[in-house]
Amino acid sequence: MSFVNTPEENSEADLGLAPLDRSDPTLLHEQVAAEIRRAIAQGEAAPGEKIPQARDLAAELGVNTNTVLRALRVLRDEGLVEMGRGRSIRVTGEPDKGLLTAKLKELVELARQQGYRRDDLVAMLEGLPGT
Repeated sequence: MSFVNTPEENSEADLGLAPLDRSDPTLLHEQVAAEIRRAIAQGEAAPGEKIPQARDLAAELGVNTNTVLRALRVLRDEGLVEMGRGRSIRVTGEPDKGLLTAKLKELVELARQQGYRRDDLVAMLEGLPGT
């Protein structure tokens, strides 16, 4: 039994995170969580793979480390990452597209109840700021 870590075990995924939009009214930690979710969904970090430490992500994104830690706690609660000892962060799951689909169906049903058609809803979505 070897206690020597191989380079693969120590390597971290390069998430290729996009810069945050400070003019967006979305809270910064939510933007950070969304960027990490996107990276996981696009396969930039697979389940079981390590991602950079919070301080490294914070430096890359130009935010406070506590902002990244808050985002990571959200992702941990969603079951996407696991924060282990020694500041190790591993991907444990994939974003649930089924959840998004369910919420979209709820939105379509609510719009229908309010007298809106699907094309009305699409026009409203396209008219939202930041879309």
